[in-house]
This record gives sequence, structure tokens and C-alpha cells, in this order.
Amino acid sequence: MTESRKTTPGVNVRDAVFLANPGYELVLFDRLPAEQRELLKDLQKDPDFYGVLRPLGTSTLGVKAVSRDTALLFLTLQQPGRLPEYARTILGETCDQAISRLVLDGVLALERDGKMIWGADAAACVGEDNEPAATPSQRGFLEQLSLQALQYGQRLQLTDRLALSMRLYGYNRAPLSPYWKHTLRDAEAVAAYLRIRDGANRTLLDRDWVTAPGNDGWLTWESRRLAAKDSFGGGTAVAAKLYVSPKIDALPEVFPVIIDALGRTRVRQFKIGKAAAGLLRPDKLVAYFSRHDDLMETAAVLERELKGCAAQGVPFTAALTPDGVLSWGVDPPANGHVLPWVGLESWRLWVTNRLAAALIAARADESRSLEPWQFALRRLQLEGVDTRSWTPAGTD
Repeated sequence: MTESRKTTPGVNVRDAVFLANPGYELVLFDRLPAEQRELLKDLQKDPDFYGVLRPLGTSTLGVKAVSRDTALLFLTLQQPGRLPEYARTILGETCDQAISRLVLDGVLALERDGKMIWGADAAACVGEDNEPAATPSQRGFLEQLSLQALQYGQRLQLTDRLALSMRLYGYNRAPLSPYWKHTLRDAEAVAAYLRIRDGANRTLLDRDWVTAPGNDGWLTWESRRLAAKDSFGGGTAVAAKLYVSPKIDALPEVFPVIIDALGRTRVRQFKIGKAAAGLLRPDKLVAYFSRHDDLMETAAVLERELKGCAAQGVPFTAALTPDGVLSWGVDPPANGHVLPWVGLESWRLWVTNRLAAALIAARADESRSLEPWQFALRRLQLEGVDTRSWTPAGTD
């Protein structure tokens, strides 16, 4: 991912004039009603948590939790003015990016041509020039697939963030036709389809893998060889995950090839969907690694051995092969103050949750300067995501 970015196409953030958004009131956590304090009590695990910005009147703005530094900046900019020196000093090299996020999120308003603008209306002034490529023909398969997913999400007109996120997350899922509903009707049928009860696949699994605890949607195995050194679940960090995405009807033929290749490389654990819903999704098979180099070595082996395999392709992942059969991602770090109803997010879910929120915010802003899908890309880029390769900051 390129480190140098054009973050402010229309405005020099450090010299611009800002105003705390008058559509918000800042409320200290202690001053919230008791039922709201109970709902948000886990936010107090963050030592920097101050309170919330609460919309006034009929505003379409959403409630936002804010840190002490954001609260202080909001209070400081009750009258229009340039960024205070203390804020520039604290934010340092991240100043442009951090302030651009606050403007696109509607926390701060930006003075432009004599009026104060924020959110989607300000998208052409802050953030980076994010058109992924000049024409569809210049985009890779997964890049194009991800943009199609985002444009599909815009057309849905959903206003529920979680519902929209799940539609983005599930994009490119194969349909549950009567054939697949019958063929993958239960656990026994899935085992027969994957040929894991007996025969060559069973031999490969017994040779290199042990069954590992998983959740209800997955069949999961752990490497015998690597587990003997240090347990996957014993604190060893997962550096990256490899998505292997053959089309469902190609899976019986290539599954033994995949099992064998994973067993010969430094895969710590892999999982595959254990029901029709899991096997029809694009990210039907995921392998986990402690080192990114191990992932790349494994991908090189699989690329040779899966040549010609019909690919499905996983949106919002970084392509490793032009056809999309192999791609990768990395889960965001666990947050020490995750709210109880949120749970841990995978990389793709982390991405789609933020894209969904940005799509909804942009659609609600009739004065927007970009299409909602373009605004969503720009907002995600300010989180440090390269929206051409769908990789996080600091990765190649």
C-alpha cells in the first residue's frame, strides 16, 4: 500500500476554517439518562471515552461516541476558526486524515465558498481522489466485483446498517437452488459431497490435520505438525488469512488438491463451510497463518495446482490470482472495549460495516457531491484501507 496519499484534493486542512457541527449537542456520559448509560457502559472501558454527540431536532445525523480529544476540539470550535495549535501538535502526521474523517462523519463542518458543509456534501473537498480506475477493463476481477457489490448496496436503499452490511458481505454468493438444497441437505450429504468420510480425502485429513473446535457454520481442522510446537488457540497471533474460492461444482475435484497443499505448507488452521449456506458463499474455505510470508508461499503452491479451476471470488479481499480463486485479508485487532452486541469482526465484516454506514449517511444527504458508493470508498480510505487492493495500511 502506498504510504504517500493525496488526502485533501480541494482544501488545505491545516489552513481551513472549521466549526463544530451545530446539528449536534455534546453530552457527557454521566449526564445521559440511566437507560442510555446502561446501554453504553462498555464504552467506559476505553480510558479516552468522554460521551456522545447527540443529534438535535430532526437532524439525520447519527449518535456518535467521542473521545476526550474529540470532545475538546468540538467545544473549542463552537465558533468558526482554524484548527487550534494543540490539535495539530497532538495529531501530528495524522492531522489531515483525522480531521477529514471528522468532517465526513459530520462532527465538524468545513467552510467552503462562504458556507459550512460536512458529510457527503464535503466529500469532494476532503479525503483522497479515489476513483479506483479509469475504466472497468483496467480493474482486476476482485476489484471490479467489490465495486459491483458496493453499487448494488447503494441500489438496495436499505436504512438498517447491519442489514446492508450483511448484503454487502454476502455479495456473489451462489443461489440456493433446489439442486443444492437437495445435494447439501444435511451434514451427511455435505460429507459425501466433500468425500471426507472415507477414501483419499479422509486419508489426507488424518495424515496432516486434527479436528479443531469451530462454530456452527464451519468444519475446522488444525495442523498436526504446527500444533505440536505451539497451539493455535494458545496465544499465537494470526497474521493473515487466505481465501480459496472455487465455484461450488468444482469443489469435489479440487478439495483433495487443496487439503494436500495446505498440509505441505505452514497453514496453522483451515475451515470450510459445513452446510449449503457455507459452501455457496464465496469465502467457503479459509486458511489461517501466523506469518504473511507463509501465506504467500502457500498461495504460490495453490496457484500452480489450481490452474484452470473455475473461480467464484471473494469481494473486499486482496487478489492473489487474476481469476479471483485466491485472495487474502487480515482481521482487525481485537478491541479491548468492544460493545457486547458487536462481537469480533472479520476483515470483510469490518469493511462492510463501515461501507454500509457510509452508504446510508451519503444517501440521506441530498446535497452530496459524490455518489453514495464513491463517498463510501472515500470514507473507508480515511481508515487506512486501499480500496483498489482491499488491503489495510502498512501492507503490500
